[in-house]
Amino acid sequence: MALGSFLVAIVVGLTGMGGGALMTPMLVTFFGVSPLAAVSSDLVAAAVMKPVGSAVHYRQGTINMRLVGWLCLGSVPAAFSGVLLARALGHGARVEDVISKAMGVALLIAAAGLVVRGWLSYRGRSGTAGGGTGKGGAADGGTPEIRIRPVPTVLVGLVGGLVVGITSVGSGSLIIVALLALYPALKANQLVGTDLLQAVPLVFAAALGHLLFGDFRMEVTAALLVGSVPGVYLGSKVSSRAPGGLIRRVLALVLVASALKMFGVGAVPLAWILVVLASATVAVWLVLRSREARPEPRPAAVREDVSADQLVP
Repeated sequence: MALGSFLVAIVVGLTGMGGGALMTPMLVTFFGVSPLAAVSSDLVAAAVMKPVGSAVHYRQGTINMRLVGWLCLGSVPAAFSGVLLARALGHGARVEDVISKAMGVALLIAAAGLVVRGWLSYRGRSGTAGGGTGKGGAADGGTPEIRIRPVPTVLVGLVGGLVVGITSVGSGSLIIVALLALYPALKANQLVGTDLLQAVPLVFAAALGHLLFGDFRMEVTAALLVGSVPGVYLGSKVSSRAPGGLIRRVLALVLVASALKMFGVGAVPLAWILVVLASATVAVWLVLRSREARPEPRPAAVREDVSADQLVP
């Protein structure tokens, strides 16, 4: 369990998502933990894990504090309320199945959105895919200047907090995608850092609710913490310095993996699907890089001809 949480925590630190969407299914599928106990224990462990990853990004300056404040305004009370709502809805198989399927659809749409955004960035040669100083970026890796949209941001926090309180999923997976849609000028590592920090009070509120009303199990949480704390630190160190394009590709793979788990895909088919997707991603990347490396002599020749004509009296 500790080894599994270490691997999942690396993904969380690297991408800002996948904690609940991967950790909770791992506990239920591979270790036979009941769904309610898995949600409660995962959230309590995340309350310790998230601050470790966000602290790394804070030192690197890849966090937008204004966004964090507006998100927490909606997410913190909603997360605690989500625990109470989960108890009111019950834990029947039909309710859990509907929530899982809805999450799977949302995550697949999010993965498709990341692919489309990457392609548009490549076509527009904006430079954001490479993590450089493209539109809205900054050469020193600081947070770019963006116009905060308070009402949509609070609503994102509200919906995300409610989902986290009920399922423990969404503090990264859904909120980070909503931020991507609202603020496309944010670079990938800044997106991850901002999401990790806003998830700290969100997860604390949900964890408190599950401590009071859930099915918290100390032995499960302790095993998760043994692996997750060093894992999220390692992932965050890589994320805060990694190129934006690389992080975006990993984000898409994590979203697909989380969505497939929501649809109940087994571990072996899921592994093969991810291998195929990763191979296809590498192949497409190599093709695009080869196109970028091709010389384009014609524009230079035209400029030389024009300059020669200008020399004629």
